[in-house]
Amino acid sequence: RGGASRSEVIISDEEIDYPKAINIDFLLALTQESCERYSNDLKEDGILLIDSEAVKSKPELKSKIFSLPIIEIARNEVGRVMVANIVALGVIAELTKIVSIEALESAILSRVPKGTEEMNLKALKVGRNEGAKLLSA
Repeated sequence: RGGASRSEVIISDEEIDYPKAINIDFLLALTQESCERYSNDLKEDGILLIDSEAVKSKPELKSKIFSLPIIEIARNEVGRVMVANIVALGVIAELTKIVSIEALESAILSRVPKGTEEMNLKALKVGRNEGAKLLSA
């Protein structure tokens, strides 16, 4: 859609006093440009998840780098590219275990358009399965 974009989510069990993410724990890069622009913000023990079809040049980092064809998985296993973000969310959930699956499913069901609930839940499950494969590799 015309360049790298960035969205930040801060998760904490304490009060969040600054709404901007610095020293990122996890970065999802679906384009080469976003990978290049934002990967230096990762902590040394952070995690970078890249779309292997879009990001051909991996940065040299001390962070863990995981690579999956996220958009292709959404297209081939779920049937719609538009759920690539939910596939990625499933991968992230499996890699980090920071949010319960029940909470994610509830959030998805409360936000997705009517008629797309099952497709989005399938995308989450597919992503979780892909994340589990990465962890066992």
